[in-house]
Amino acid sequence: MLSPRTRRRLLSTGLAVAVSSALLGPAGPTHASEPDAPAVTTAHLNLGAADLPESRTEKTLAPGVTLTTIHRGAPDTSLFWTAEVAIPSDSPDPDAPSSALSSQATAQKVAAKLQAAGVDARVEQVVSPQLADAGGSLGYRVRAGHFAGRPDGDGTVAKIKAAGYSSSVVYTGWDGDAGTSSQSRGPWNLDVVTIDPEEYQGQLAASFGPDLEKPETTSQLAASQNALAGINAGFFVFDPAAGAPGDPAGVGVYSGKTLREPVGDRPGLILNGATNRASIQRLTWSGSVSGAGGNLTLSGINRNPGLIRNCGEKGDQPTELPQQDVTCTNPNELVAFTPEFGAKTPAGAGLEVTLDSHDTVTAVAESRGTAVPAGGHTIQATGTDVGQLRGLAQVGQKLRVDARTIGQDGRPLTTTKHTSVVNGGPLLVKDGKEDVTVRQDGMVRPNDNNSFYYGWVHKRNPRTFAGTDAQGRTLLVTADGRSTNSLGLSLKEEADVAKSLGMVQAMNLDGGGSTTAVAGGSVVNSPSGSAERPVGDAVLVLPTRTDSEDSDRD
Repeated sequence: MLSPRTRRRLLSTGLAVAVSSALLGPAGPTHASEPDAPAVTTAHLNLGAADLPESRTEKTLAPGVTLTTIHRGAPDTSLFWTAEVAIPSDSPDPDAPSSALSSQATAQKVAAKLQAAGVDARVEQVVSPQLADAGGSLGYRVRAGHFAGRPDGDGTVAKIKAAGYSSSVVYTGWDGDAGTSSQSRGPWNLDVVTIDPEEYQGQLAASFGPDLEKPETTSQLAASQNALAGINAGFFVFDPAAGAPGDPAGVGVYSGKTLREPVGDRPGLILNGATNRASIQRLTWSGSVSGAGGNLTLSGINRNPGLIRNCGEKGDQPTELPQQDVTCTNPNELVAFTPEFGAKTPAGAGLEVTLDSHDTVTAVAESRGTAVPAGGHTIQATGTDVGQLRGLAQVGQKLRVDARTIGQDGRPLTTTKHTSVVNGGPLLVKDGKEDVTVRQDGMVRPNDNNSFYYGWVHKRNPRTFAGTDAQGRTLLVTADGRSTNSLGLSLKEEADVAKSLGMVQAMNLDGGGSTTAVAGGSVVNSPSGSAERPVGDAVLVLPTRTDSEDSDRD
């Protein structure tokens, strides 16, 4: 008879295919009877139809670290390619963009015009699975044709264009419509790195590479530290128009130092490299510049003043709330920089104060853009904050920069040199129950006909996520997508998978083209782009701990 510890390990590490169903229990989701009871790993993923074939292979990377590769489902002949039409906006604004979804009346009008032009157009209602704070009917889409392959839709796309509309050919297997998951046949491909803190003797950490402002691939970040394994981590700036490419677009704590402020109160994945345990908390922050002449509130740290990717800061326009993949602006900001940002701070109009490693003001410049001294800071001011900083900073005087990540208890997060925090969102699982908070975390956009929600939340995409199970193990997961060989996951399916893997806490990380898993020095998944995408940071499983001496930071 298996011991409880052995049974738990078999269930959590993916050895289900090697153990009889009598030992594993029922082949389906196991629901806790108590509201706060821990989630229990199921014999197979709660993904698609219950009778799908599923195989799992496991490789031990080091004592306490395993890589489980999961293949579920098989090609589904009922799926096909189809042309999806970009529907002009109902808005009277002539510059309003087209969208994937619209009202029923508008969709029917577009379909009728296409049918008159000889296009076999149809209108479909899109109903999304109910999440913690969003879901239900999203609107109506217009599609045309049933094609065996993507190129077969080119003729229909040309006809749609001739009728005055744009369109793209999509695969129906990528739909995340309510009710389809339980009927889907797949296929899906996932990679799961499991870290058992009772056995693993290395260190869990996050890395951004040589500096924050330049992205590197996950495999480059892993190779630079000889990592056993790693996955891409948080959201980051991708477009130079939104800031410095590679800069985290949300909280970033590395080696115990807060190097980027949170977005609103979005969740962060906290890695304790001293104990090799992880946790998830909703985080905020506090930042200030203080001197003999007073105290000023920081707007941000290590980012371009005036550009706030994903928003969530006081004074942001058009919103102070988190908004995924939106760049908010603010002409009046006070932003601090550390040497980790890069070789030089962003250039532009405003004021920049330089502090040495002893917090002494060494220079006050009437424009922005300089090198940050080793161990020191610079502080940039724009707009109305220029005068305030000028009044506080005098060469030779002391100024203190303070940036603290605040935990969900309202107190500064206790960190050591072994603490890392990476950003993400939304939350997926909390206390063993699914809790997908897309509205709270900024994935619901006002006034876009739910088109962003449709593409980002509702549809299946490559996903990266992480969390912990009831035994304190950390799970790092990637799911391939945007392929006929691996459909990807909707956010609802992502939460279902997290729970069926035994996670009691889980959150979404950056996905899409960023989704990458590395193990044993190689990329083990299939990134959706033509090549591995450079990213902002990565969660790494290091072979050794860097230092045993910890010192708490305030």
